[in-house]
Amino acid sequence: MTEPVSMPHNDRAAGCPFRPGPRLVESHGDPVLPRVPVPTSQLGAIDAVLITRDDDARAVLSDPRYEVGFAFDPHTTGPRSVMNQPGVLLNYDGDEHTRYRRMQAGAFTMKRVRSLSGVIEKIVTEHLDAVEEAGPGVDLIAAFAEPLPLIVICELLGAPQEDRAAILERSSIASSVDTTLEVQQDNFAAMIDYMAELVAAHRREPGDNILGDLVRHHGAELSDDELVGMGLEILVAGHGTLSGMIGTSVLALLAHPEQLAVLRDDESAAGGAVEELFRFLAVAPPLIRRANTDLSVGGGQWIRAGECVVVSSLMANQGADLPTPADELDLRRKPVPHLAFGYGRHQCVGQQLARLELRLALTGLVRRFPDLRLAVPFEDVEYRTGQLVFGVESLPVTW
Repeated sequence: MTEPVSMPHNDRAAGCPFRPGPRLVESHGDPVLPRVPVPTSQLGAIDAVLITRDDDARAVLSDPRYEVGFAFDPHTTGPRSVMNQPGVLLNYDGDEHTRYRRMQAGAFTMKRVRSLSGVIEKIVTEHLDAVEEAGPGVDLIAAFAEPLPLIVICELLGAPQEDRAAILERSSIASSVDTTLEVQQDNFAAMIDYMAELVAAHRREPGDNILGDLVRHHGAELSDDELVGMGLEILVAGHGTLSGMIGTSVLALLAHPEQLAVLRDDESAAGGAVEELFRFLAVAPPLIRRANTDLSVGGGQWIRAGECVVVSSLMANQGADLPTPADELDLRRKPVPHLAFGYGRHQCVGQQLARLELRLALTGLVRRFPDLRLAVPFEDVEYRTGQLVFGVESLPVTW
């Protein structure tokens, strides 16, 4: 088996994928913030100061002097990457970021997200039908957690069904830290070419989807290159993180049957349960920032201009001061602020869609299969250790 460990900001305890590992716990209690190498898919390892305390994390993520677009060069003559692709929201600060975010936020309004509920419910039902027909007994990652968010994203982009297998493979490579730079560059070039075809199709006839909305309402303001970047960001962010959350959430529920019963038996608990799972599991990629001037954080430790910081949402969430223990899963917990979607001006613009997808996926699953259980010992579950998003590699279940 693989131990449930991941990036330094997302290190998990041996034998327990839901709790921070000892290095994070030790850092959380140490007044001196450690420096750690943070692997990235295209920049190699970045040396960064590790932020684990909730108040420090919020201070860093809300301070504009900690920048996100530090690797962005729109005039680069080298190969395109996610770090220098125009239109990718996390490459920008200041007015340009505000401009792009306004456009994307308009595409992810609550009205727009609610309108997708029927589509997502249909996709969930179709996959649960296929799981039931294949069982009893499937790998829930391959049969449910991987394809479900992929199909939702394809719907948002207007991507044809026959393209899904290639999109899944490219998305997985883009999130890996175990490939060479050459592989990443070739993969990103293929993703750009494909997204450019989708953008061209929407330029001709904007579809009834989020990429179509961006073209319809902001096409005159955006270049094709910018629309390609926005589409790629929606694809990678919307697929990998949700896939990781679905798989890890199911494992957490199976490991805590009393919590699974809450979600299965009490319809009114679903919204709060999903919020608690996002808080507790915190599977998302690292939140990296670079100081543009000398800054003080925590108990007075200095971050020098040019130094990077990385926030551990996992440790900050589970180490927060809450009325009931923050390191315990409690689906009846009154929703509390957390960092699963980031914080401040760069907070995830698609978070309402993520909440909706996870709620429909999990409630549909546990109610269709009320006797769902692991088909292997818990200690034999495999984890993804070479991905920016923490997740379960395979999840054999039966019912």
